[in-house]
Amino acid sequence: MKTKPLSEQVALITGGGTGIGRAFAEALAGVGSRVVIASRRRDVLRLTADEINEAVKSELVFPYHFDIRDREQTEELAADVFNRWQAIDVLVNNSGLAVPQTVDEITDDGWNIVMDTNLCGVMQLVRAVLPFMRRNDFGDIVNMSSQAGKHGYADVPSYCASKFGLLGYAEALRDDLRKSGANIRVFNLCPGLVDVENTGANQEPREGFIHVSNIARTLMYALSVDRNVVLEDVNIYAR
Repeated sequence: MKTKPLSEQVALITGGGTGIGRAFAEALAGVGSRVVIASRRRDVLRLTADEINEAVKSELVFPYHFDIRDREQTEELAADVFNRWQAIDVLVNNSGLAVPQTVDEITDDGWNIVMDTNLCGVMQLVRAVLPFMRRNDFGDIVNMSSQAGKHGYADVPSYCASKFGLLGYAEALRDDLRKSGANIRVFNLCPGLVDVENTGANQEPREGFIHVSNIARTLMYALSVDRNVVLEDVNIYAR
């Protein structure tokens, strides 16, 4: 079974400019991976890439402006990354948002933006990236789900539906890859409350929240286990 050190891998992280996505980018760049961070926030992406590259003393993080809800932009992103490095080894589906509307208040716009970002966009990006992973017979797909993908919460029904759906899609994807014998793994990270405001290395998370660094360390562990090992749904939350 093909293996590849993380220092030689190319990672694509959606929503990689801030919060959990930035923590992922820092961790991967820290071990020498090339990392593409992609989202709609052009200025934030550029600043994040510059700061991480300065910290690792090398140009390893590359910003890419795109909207995950746009199919054409999504396909261009996958093609551009592969054409530059002839690989997409790690895909981290991290983009996500919530619209706090109860079941009797939810609007079509609120529902659509959540589902298009958290679920449909992921499915489109996986569809665009998967042929490149199959071509190289190597890859890891990491989905940022949530405890809201396992438990319903009255204030964010559309978010819960999108994250439940993401886990169902990931299970079907994993089954497809297993049956085809592809050397491609699928991981789902399902955190509880994560403090995306107090993200500094020396900052303490709010009570009941976990620090983003814990999610990043979990990602790095998942990627480091033997290729014949899969961690399916990883639940992470504060005690």
